[in-house]
Amino acid sequence: MKKNLSLLLCFFFGHAVFHFMGQSFAVLLPSIQETFLVTPVQIGALITVREIVSGVVSLPGGIMSDHFGRQRALILTICLVLFAGGWLIISFAPAYSVLYLGMLLIAAASAVWHLPSLIELGTRFPDKRGTVFAIHGAGGSTGDVIGPIATGMLLAYFSWRDILTFYTVLPLVIAVWTFLLFNGLPRDKTKPEEKRGALPQADTKEQLRVSWTILKTTDIWKVNIVAGLRSMCFAVLITFLPIHMHDSGFSARSIGFHFGLLWAIGLFASPLMGYLSDQFGRKIVLVPALLYSSLLVMALAFFGKGVMFTVLIILLGLSIRSDYSLINATIIDMVKGRVENTMLGILSFSRCLMGAAAPLIAGVLYQYSGMKATLLFVGLLFLAAAIIFGWANLDKR
Repeated sequence: MKKNLSLLLCFFFGHAVFHFMGQSFAVLLPSIQETFLVTPVQIGALITVREIVSGVVSLPGGIMSDHFGRQRALILTICLVLFAGGWLIISFAPAYSVLYLGMLLIAAASAVWHLPSLIELGTRFPDKRGTVFAIHGAGGSTGDVIGPIATGMLLAYFSWRDILTFYTVLPLVIAVWTFLLFNGLPRDKTKPEEKRGALPQADTKEQLRVSWTILKTTDIWKVNIVAGLRSMCFAVLITFLPIHMHDSGFSARSIGFHFGLLWAIGLFASPLMGYLSDQFGRKIVLVPALLYSSLLVMALAFFGKGVMFTVLIILLGLSIRSDYSLINATIIDMVKGRVENTMLGILSFSRCLMGAAAPLIAGVLYQYSGMKATLLFVGLLFLAAAIIFGWANLDKR
């Protein structure tokens, strides 16, 4: 049990590192834009590549992690090494075009790492999955908060290249820890048919057949669309909010501080929203949350100046990170224990592909119409997500 707890701790910090570096990159974007003299559209294209790669890799990545279950330690370790390599490529990139290679490695490594880490925890803690998944998620949220604040402070003393080079040590340390830790862990003796949500001895063809049946007979596709719309909003905000703040005269430290605030509020709001959705239903919590996000983003477009900008960022943090966990929970509710990983993979695939289009659209809006138009675009996406989720039939009987 102690070794399993050590694994949980390792995955907590591993998840924190992935999010730490992702949110740090958002704070570094204005500096990267200045270095390569690129337009907002080109920055949006960089994020689009990340979203596309994440979506395309998520489905085969999940299948691969199941097929090579005995090599899960090696898969997780390789993902962490490739993740570090991607950031190293970006830190030494001599030209803007090289950034795409680094982003490709980062997106692929991150997409593959997340699912086997959850599967491993679910296998090691079969009776406490909810708790360990929450701890795993808390690791990511911790990275979301610490990353932008630390990076904003470091930018006052170091270049963005120096910061990223130093940061690559973090995933490498977790990679070594993961590999050594797995060698000392007891073998998982759980039979495949005993695992929750597994299809006994089902082949890929049978899993796809069941998945297609669920898609045809339920409104799960509407939930996927909501996830995609929410991903579009998220991709735009983390890309263009820091650029807008930089263009408005915010210091790097202030940008990091505001991003830290945005995610810190979610640390407390997410568990509460999850609890309320368990008690009263997903729809009665998520629809108001999406409408609330739409209202706050539109308010940011018209009143986001001075102290009001900080106030609105704090208020937006109440919902911006909490909604996606409820979407995941809705998928699990509707699947009823069948092909859960496959359906979550489909969710991730559709989410990333829809999210890929948003940074390009927002880049054009920001470049030619400014931040107000960009935020109004995001507000309308949140509104559409609320309407579609309210329209979906979530009957679990």
